[in-house]
Amino acid sequence: MSGAALGLEIVVVFFLALFLLHRYGDFGKQQRMVLFGTLLAWYLCFLIVFILPLDVTTTIYKQCKKDHEQHAVSPPSVNQTTGNASLTPTESLRAACYKPWSYIPDGIMPVFWRVVYWTSQCLTWLLLPFMQSYARSGSFSIAGKMKTALIENAIYYGSYLLIFGSLLIYVAVHPQLRLSWYKLQTIGITAANTWGLFLLVLLLGYGLVEIPRSYWDASRHGHLLLKTYFKASKLMTEKADAEENLEDVMEEVRKVSEAVKYNHPLRTCIDTILRKCPPDYQEKVGRNMDDYEDFEDKQTFPSEKSLVKLHKQVIYAVQRHNRTRVQWQILLQQAFHLEDVAKNESSSTRQFVHSFPCSQPAGWFCRYMYTPTVEWYWECLLKRFFYRLLSLVLTIFSVAVVWSECTFFSTKPVLSLFAVFIQLAERDYNYVYIQVACFITIFFLCTCVYSTVFRIRVFNYYYLASHHQTDAYSLQFSGMLFCRLTPPLCLNFLGLIHMDAAISHQQKEQTAYTSIMGSMHVLSFVANGFYIYYPMLIVILCIATYFSLGTRCLNLLGFQQFMGDTEMTSDLMEEGKELIRREKRKRQRTEDGENRRREWKERYGNQREDQSARSRTKHDAKESDANDRQVKYSRAGGRAERDRVELLQDAEPLDFNADSLTDEVADPECGRHAGGRYLSMSSSRSRIFDDV
Repeated sequence: MSGAALGLEIVVVFFLALFLLHRYGDFGKQQRMVLFGTLLAWYLCFLIVFILPLDVTTTIYKQCKKDHEQHAVSPPSVNQTTGNASLTPTESLRAACYKPWSYIPDGIMPVFWRVVYWTSQCLTWLLLPFMQSYARSGSFSIAGKMKTALIENAIYYGSYLLIFGSLLIYVAVHPQLRLSWYKLQTIGITAANTWGLFLLVLLLGYGLVEIPRSYWDASRHGHLLLKTYFKASKLMTEKADAEENLEDVMEEVRKVSEAVKYNHPLRTCIDTILRKCPPDYQEKVGRNMDDYEDFEDKQTFPSEKSLVKLHKQVIYAVQRHNRTRVQWQILLQQAFHLEDVAKNESSSTRQFVHSFPCSQPAGWFCRYMYTPTVEWYWECLLKRFFYRLLSLVLTIFSVAVVWSECTFFSTKPVLSLFAVFIQLAERDYNYVYIQVACFITIFFLCTCVYSTVFRIRVFNYYYLASHHQTDAYSLQFSGMLFCRLTPPLCLNFLGLIHMDAAISHQQKEQTAYTSIMGSMHVLSFVANGFYIYYPMLIVILCIATYFSLGTRCLNLLGFQQFMGDTEMTSDLMEEGKELIRREKRKRQRTEDGENRRREWKERYGNQREDQSARSRTKHDAKESDANDRQVKYSRAGGRAERDRVELLQDAEPLDFNADSLTDEVADPECGRHAGGRYLSMSSSRSRIFDDV
């Protein structure tokens, strides 16, 4: 099994990242480089989370071997005094230490962590921000887009260089420290982890309180429905603003497109802008365009700089419009479902009835397992108790994390709860428990951190929407953020379980992940100060989140937040309720129309088929009569007879072909006869030329 667990997890994690990218991204429409960069970023971060528990168990086994080698008994002295055959050091080692099933041989993990860590850091600090700004740039040339991307990322690069430069100056000035490549590498890693830990604590303090509270609120259907009404009112305002902004931008595009004709040098830039517009706007602008028009007269044309600005506005307006549209559809589904739950709670039949049943046939799971009765018991009874129980479990977990973050530096006695649990399992060599406990803890920390990014209103611009609706900018942002936060989060976790010697100050075996991070003793004020005391701010952030201080401050500043019984909140809830009711009536009318159309088609479909068959028969009969008349005219014998026939036929071919053309258009199963009128005129001309 040596290395097999590592290889298996590498393959499984890749397909997990690919599945999530397929769920949120669009393989058919988005650029290949965007998809590849996001997939690589997600894959590397998931690898760190999944494989770090294997590194922990392997390190525990190595520490066990090291301890037994130090306390091994010399065989000759023992055999002479006791006279009994004693175990050799190797046999004693085998009897005491148990190799984990997921043991990774020496030399593999350091190389693996170097590749994963440095690749993820290059992605998050160099490639992904550059690709993100490059994709949103309004420039029409590659050089212009690269220049715009560098200018926009100056803040990110500047913050990193500021931290790195400060640490570099400290090492250069310190008399006991000498610069080397290893120390420069350690300074760079420390700067990246310091930046990530600064943001990590802020996000973690919010998520540790908000995630358990969100599940508790989810068990209160009435409260959740009122909050959904409040969100609907705010989202409709944002959606209307996005649509109005898109209309204004499209009007500017129309004016510029009408001013710059096809023979103008800037027309290629206009065509590039039009390709970024929605399809209906492209058709609307195309209908108002002439094929060619001279531009040499005295007209005012836009400059290339103004077109670059307009191009960027189009990209932003279209992305914002698509995002609000997707958010609105998702919110409508949630509101309709919550209203259905409220109606079905008082049902005497105990069968869940949907307001809008799915038109597609249900799968075998819904037909045989998740029946309407089972759905009623789950949605109306069991789900609320399950969410409350889950909220209590998550609350206990959050309290354990807060306590451990404030006490993980204490090694004697051991106060960190996670360190206590891992050390108890280490005595019995229960490697499966250690791996499961490590994975659950890291996964919970990641959930608290990453979900916070998409909960806070400031980050609502970046939105991960399922059903392939996430734009390229949000995908790249998520990959960039995961790569920045995952390494310091995992390093913080190793400190919680006392497996980071730079924080615990214990002479124990280092994990391969910690050895790649470098010794933090190079920068003692970071290892002994910032890394220990800064996480204690989680307590203050958790208290502020519990009492909703941030929400109250935003509400005072004019940003409407869901506060419960305030007058503004009540007005917005009533407005959202009316919006949901209106959308529900609109969808109900649409479904009623579809049902009536389906019933009418089932009832009168056969009669229409009979009528179409009879019309085809009449049409064939007309064509045969016309052919007979043409044959009769062609068989006229003398010249006088032919002249008389030609005079009589002056109007007949046109009338006949017009009748046949009318019949063809009236026939529902036949398309329009392309060029029918021109065909009759050409036949008339051919007879005239025959006469000549």
